[in-house]
Amino acid sequence: VQLQASGGGLVQAGGSLRLSCAASKTTFTIHDMGWYRQAPGKQRELVAEISSGGSTNYAESVEGRFFISRDYAKNTVNLQMHNLKPEDTAVYYCNARATRWGRSDRNEYWGQGTQVTVSS
Repeated sequence: VQLQASGGGLVQAGGSLRLSCAASKTTFTIHDMGWYRQAPGKQRELVAEISSGGSTNYAESVEGRFFISRDYAKNTVNLQMHNLKPEDTAVYYCNARATRWGRSDRNEYWGQGTQVTVSS
């Protein structure tokens, strides 16, 4: 599965950004999709994820400010970010868990990352 992320950029604190990620059309069944982020000197952390059934899970630090959505027909996942804070500054990575048709194992795939910078 190839994941192409877009939508990062520079925004002032309190502003909004929307990230999008498109999965290539492949011979895979995509299960969960989500967004992770990694700030300089820190470990990569989960931001938000959405299951194949539509269940969502958010990091506590973004709950109520970030909203994840998914277009199952287009294999895209979006992250709408509101009330951004300087501590949200990081490289954001799209993530998907998928199974190749005819197989049972589930593997993890990553996009290339997109920079989000929030100025104070």
